[in-house]
Amino acid sequence: MKLLLFVLFIKVISADIPRVDPGYDCAYCQPEQVHLSFGTQSNDMVVTWTTYNDTQESRVQYGELDMDEEAVGGSTLFTDGGKLRRTMWIHRTLLPDLKFNTKYVYHVGSTYGWSEKFSFKTPPNGENWIVRAAIYGDMGNKNAHSLSYLQDEAQRGHFDVVLHVGDFAYDMDTDDARVGDEFMRQIQPLAAGLPYMTCPGNHESKYNFSNYRNRFSMPGSHGSLFYSFDLGPVHFVSLSTEVYYFLQYGLKMLVNQYEWLRRDLAAANTPENRAARPWLVVYGHRPMYCSDQRPDCFINRLPNRVGLPLLGFGLEPLLREFGVDLVVWAHEHSYERTWPLYDGRVYNGTEEPYRNPGAPVHIVTGSAGCQEDTNKFIPHPPAWSAFRSSDYGYTRLAAHNRTHLYLEQVDVDLKGQVIDSLWIVKDKHAPYEI
Repeated sequence: MKLLLFVLFIKVISADIPRVDPGYDCAYCQPEQVHLSFGTQSNDMVVTWTTYNDTQESRVQYGELDMDEEAVGGSTLFTDGGKLRRTMWIHRTLLPDLKFNTKYVYHVGSTYGWSEKFSFKTPPNGENWIVRAAIYGDMGNKNAHSLSYLQDEAQRGHFDVVLHVGDFAYDMDTDDARVGDEFMRQIQPLAAGLPYMTCPGNHESKYNFSNYRNRFSMPGSHGSLFYSFDLGPVHFVSLSTEVYYFLQYGLKMLVNQYEWLRRDLAAANTPENRAARPWLVVYGHRPMYCSDQRPDCFINRLPNRVGLPLLGFGLEPLLREFGVDLVVWAHEHSYERTWPLYDGRVYNGTEEPYRNPGAPVHIVTGSAGCQEDTNKFIPHPPAWSAFRSSDYGYTRLAAHNRTHLYLEQVDVDLKGQVIDSLWIVKDKHAPYEI
């Protein structure tokens, strides 16, 4: 699928662009499901939205005070794989080379109709600022306990980015993709004002992940399945753990991702890059470690951790080799924090567990809320498990500088109370000596 390759931008006053003569015969041309994502760099913003008829143009009017600039993109026809073969037009437009640390207002649409006005703020330039992220997975269009809290926090300016770590809507293809439509409308108050960065989960697998790949617009050329981006002192890496489980779609994507990941982490570890962005944060859907009462938590050698029989391509050795600091998962409908952990063994720091830890820290945050409810834990936690909660909630991350990263878990059942927190403090970021 071509994501950003076809996106064309033109920065002019809107009156200067020739317009389609619509005849006003377009019953389903009103824009909806508006959401943002980062482009190639953090001051590039990609705006994505949906219409149900072809509007023949994909326009974003935007500016700092007035919407006096315009960018023009393109659209693709998406046909869902369900029985009705429902169709919709997915529009993508790039807003390039924006000013850093600047608030913009915008709306999207065409001659047939415009969305309401939205706003977003671009991140500061460089690496010396605090990156604030909301992180969660497994949020459906029903029972989405955390959604109102996230919407409220986002609109109050508490976050710079959202990381949705797989499993959307439950499921986006359900009811001939109408559930996907409803979910994308529900997250619009959040995602139209913040970059909404994603990775696929098992609930996106239908029709070879087609709803996921078409509805989202992540950086790179891999259909939003895997990519990376830089933000402040953090290099974020998004993965598809699902390539290890849905082998009916072939091995090519698994091999491509593994080889890409090795190259990406190697580049992030050059002296220049690691000095500028020392924090390496990897996120993907299925965890390597968990202690829920679910079958996958009882399997010691999960394929995404150790690789496939005879073939390999396990991801955990790369975390050690390239000194990944934090790994974030979902899939389990719970929250769990590990001690610094590699190959089932704990490698706490010499002074405190999370001060100069000897291995990556793992976080599972899959309790944002869906109709499948939360999961219960086994009675006695493994030695590597530091904290567990089955309450609904989401995670906040704040990378304060090159040495200090803060995490906390918001408990929605307790009306937004913070139930767990930790500082990861590292004087040096480098491959682990394990």
